[in-house]
Amino acid sequence: MAQNIERDELHRTLWRIANDLRGSVDGWDFKQYVLGFMFYRFISENLTDYLDAELAEGEKSYAQMSDVEIAESQDAIVDTVREKGFFILPEDLFENVRKRANADNSNLNEELQAIFQRIEGSARGVLSDEHNKIRGLFDELDVNSNKLGSSVSKRNNLLLKLLNEVGNFKIGRYADSHNDTFGDAYEYLMGMYASSAGKSGGEYYTPQSVSELLARIAVMGKKQVNKVYDPACGSGSLLLKFAKVLGKENVREGFFGQEINLTTRNLAVINMFLHNLNYASFDIAHGDTLIEPMHGHIEPFEAIVSNPPYSVKWEGDANPLLINDERFAPAGVLAPKSKADLAFTMHILHWLAENGTAAIVEFPGVLYRGGAEGKIRKYLIEGNYVDAVIQLPPDLFFGTTIGTCIIVLKKAKPDNKTLFIEASAKFERSGNKNVLTPDYRGEILDALAKREDVDYFAKLVDNSTIAENDYNLSVSSYVEVEDTREVIDIVELNAEIEQIVARQSELRTQIDAIVAELEQGGSES
Repeated sequence: MAQNIERDELHRTLWRIANDLRGSVDGWDFKQYVLGFMFYRFISENLTDYLDAELAEGEKSYAQMSDVEIAESQDAIVDTVREKGFFILPEDLFENVRKRANADNSNLNEELQAIFQRIEGSARGVLSDEHNKIRGLFDELDVNSNKLGSSVSKRNNLLLKLLNEVGNFKIGRYADSHNDTFGDAYEYLMGMYASSAGKSGGEYYTPQSVSELLARIAVMGKKQVNKVYDPACGSGSLLLKFAKVLGKENVREGFFGQEINLTTRNLAVINMFLHNLNYASFDIAHGDTLIEPMHGHIEPFEAIVSNPPYSVKWEGDANPLLINDERFAPAGVLAPKSKADLAFTMHILHWLAENGTAAIVEFPGVLYRGGAEGKIRKYLIEGNYVDAVIQLPPDLFFGTTIGTCIIVLKKAKPDNKTLFIEASAKFERSGNKNVLTPDYRGEILDALAKREDVDYFAKLVDNSTIAENDYNLSVSSYVEVEDTREVIDIVELNAEIEQIVARQSELRTQIDAIVAELEQGGSES
């Protein structure tokens, strides 16, 4: 209860800051400042608590030391970078910068810019480029932007307000924060900004209720997996659900993702840090997964989840090399250039382990459109790779109100059948969006586990039947919709109508008699 109260209070504070402080900065852009300062505070406290644990009893805290004292211990600095992935000098720590800025903030923008550069450069020369995860994470935090104010003084005043507001978050010290409040705050902020940004925000954020369903589908029946993967990871919320569902220690070889948008990729890395994942346990690459996949040297993955961009354009058959790519070649055809949805699906299938499961959010058109997409579905069904298709409720996502679906892929299935689940009515309204509640998620997971027919909800269909239906995977083609209309007895209804007509006739006769009586009385007077 105390944790819930603390979390709700934090959310209210975040909402207030987001609205009160942003000024002329667009909300979706201003998130960079709130998240960036929150990240700065987190890594400062994270490092301080780590180093304080190494100090002898009675020694002053790392935050109370001087840069000169620390500079004499270069070997210790190098060891810390190898362990944590970064280093921050005492005078550059969030709490010390905040203290100085409240006394004098005249050069705060220049000081912050220099500090961020030092933090990003702290791993240079110690870690390889591949393992230098801190690099570039402050790039979007432009402390000299005119959007923050028309003068240096105004910008510094706003930066100081941000320092103080983020510093006042009731998150507690990192070491005492067992309920992942830093990570929770990040997720809340991303959801809030995605909601206000509409379509543009929805491209980078998957609602938590959907994220958890996808993760639980991908690890059903397992207590641990080798590694997890998302080829279009956005801000990383999907990947991090595995840490919640299994525990991060039960994802043995780490969390892997790729994101085409550099700013969003950096948000995903920040998200990993804020959820206290060590830099060595995750790898979020930047680039176009379909054209230049970055993790081919470490696939296959035992659990894959993804919410790829809907019907995004890609090179397709304009690139003659892609048809021979081992990811796409088995289907004998490439996804249309204007709709890359099934290109992501083929990529995911290729990188899926033999004992693995993939859960992919898909736009409904991929389930029934013909042409190249129909041929790819044929390959998926004839190869017996489609384990289930789940129709989701409408209006779950920030980017669209359309009811999307989930395709579940496996390479080792117990039968040659596909389970169809009709879950379009399994939602509750929350704010301006629909939500998959825990109970509804439980119903879906239970149906997946049992693989049995349930009237109006689940249907297990032989793949030969799907082939006869032109490899159509629309749930509505196989699950009968319950007729909720009221059953009417026509004989009884006709009898009621006759009674009404008779009563109407009787009333009309009575009215005529009253009118006649009134007219007669009037003539007598």
